[in-house]
Amino acid sequence: MKLDSDGLEELFEPVVQGLGFNLWGVQLRSSENHAHVRIYIDHDDGITVDNCSEVSHQLSGVLDVEDPISVAYTLEVSSPGLDRPLMKLEHFKRYLGKEIKVRLGWAVQERRNFLGILTKLEEENITMTVDGELVEFPFNAVKRANLIYSDLK
Repeated sequence: MKLDSDGLEELFEPVVQGLGFNLWGVQLRSSENHAHVRIYIDHDDGITVDNCSEVSHQLSGVLDVEDPISVAYTLEVSSPGLDRPLMKLEHFKRYLGKEIKVRLGWAVQERRNFLGILTKLEEENITMTVDGELVEFPFNAVKRANLIYSDLK
């Protein structure tokens, strides 16, 4: 298995689901001699520290057996939180009409950072309303995106 967040997600998803949680996403940062693996888990009833500990223990076992990371690593399991990262197209779909903050990998309309309302999602194109104007960019341009917490009722 190649070392990337998609490969780790495939490895972790059945374990996390088997424990009764949803795998929100996996972030991987690695260098020549160390990797940091951050796992986000979610549940309709919320996530506790004990939930994170349980998942961490199980995933540590999987990493020991499968050994997909060839360098020393740190494993972190947490809730995506109120300002949750939007890592997949399905996350964007879930929060249509909500305020989000996006950092792009390249400039669109001479900017890389946007704060506004997630207005539309068509195939793999995202449209936001920013300062009363529509901004459209492809999903693969997104470097980082987060929900802006407000009363999400």
